[in-house]
Amino acid sequence: MLKTSPFHGRTAPLVRAQTWRRWAGYQMASAYDPHPDREYAAIRNAAALLDVSPLYKYRLSGRDAGRLLDRMITRDIARLGVGQVYYTPWCDAAGKVIDDGTVSRLAETTYRLTSADSPLRWLHMNAVGMQVAIEDVSERLGALSLQGPLSRALLQTTTPANLGALKYFRLVETTVRDIPVTVSRTGYTGDLGYEIWVDAQRADALWDALIEAGTPYGIVPAGVWALDIARIEAGLIMLDVDYFSAHHALIEARKSSPFEINLGWAVSARKGPFNGRGALAAERARGAAWNFVGLEIDWESFERLFAAHKLPPHLSNVAWRSSAPVYRDGTQVGYATSGCWSPLLKKSLALAHLRAPHFAPGTEVEMEITVEHQRRKAAARVRKLPFYDPERKKA
Repeated sequence: MLKTSPFHGRTAPLVRAQTWRRWAGYQMASAYDPHPDREYAAIRNAAALLDVSPLYKYRLSGRDAGRLLDRMITRDIARLGVGQVYYTPWCDAAGKVIDDGTVSRLAETTYRLTSADSPLRWLHMNAVGMQVAIEDVSERLGALSLQGPLSRALLQTTTPANLGALKYFRLVETTVRDIPVTVSRTGYTGDLGYEIWVDAQRADALWDALIEAGTPYGIVPAGVWALDIARIEAGLIMLDVDYFSAHHALIEARKSSPFEINLGWAVSARKGPFNGRGALAAERARGAAWNFVGLEIDWESFERLFAAHKLPPHLSNVAWRSSAPVYRDGTQVGYATSGCWSPLLKKSLALAHLRAPHFAPGTEVEMEITVEHQRRKAAARVRKLPFYDPERKKA
């Protein structure tokens, strides 16, 4: 049986098209409308409310909580102050990524770890001999993501916290209409936005408060389809779509290092021992064999593939998640993993793994496109990620 989110009582009646999906063992909405157009538009033009409760959530506390995380993640935990949030990967001993997620420092010796896959066993393996309490709070904590250019103005009407002073990747303990919450300036859309963490018992009240306050701002509940388009525009990776966990990959070739999935910036070159440190230092010195980049598909080339069959170009309003070979001068140099038509940028975009030396921005490549059951190639150009990066996201 699939589990339901703490907000299910409010979201389920709104899923008019019954477009349910499985997310980490939960029954969640792909979209509330039959198509995600209105929901995506809210993310980029107003405010969208997304239920992200299926994220795994762990509370780590005690004298060695920071020491455990420092052993596990690639970033320097000593530089994470109370009220700050890290986005970070964590690796195995060979420097291959197990998962990526956030670490929030809630108090001097208390942290919250969120992830797409459960790291519970890995946490306990790394905590041997340490004084640390590891609590799985996944089902006790609901999470809403309020994203979009009006998210700050909307949320400010409900809380005494000064959101104008809350910096990017910071958090504050506060209330929303007298409901105790933690608000972090984080999200998965590449836009201005906040994630709101609440006791599951108060989930309905929080949803109602935000919908009521957000109605004058054009708030729209949004599902995974709209989120997928936004995260591709933002160049954000997804586990089991854009890369495989080192713990679940069936063969070595499916594993990736942080440098190979555009997360090299999150690997500390100075901190003490951590999982994968030696392998990552060696890779930093020699250079990564692969890189994760964006592709912009040439419109005229794309259009010609359909015109050859007397068809208009097919543009889905749902992102695709499948492997598509990428070529240069007739030789395969990599593969795309997900992509979409960007309603905002008016371009066909893809996220791709490319071998060295073919991943330099501006490199001309070709991506395989299937038209009328025939495999063809459309011209594309390598782009440095993200595709879309509005100033308001961090301002």
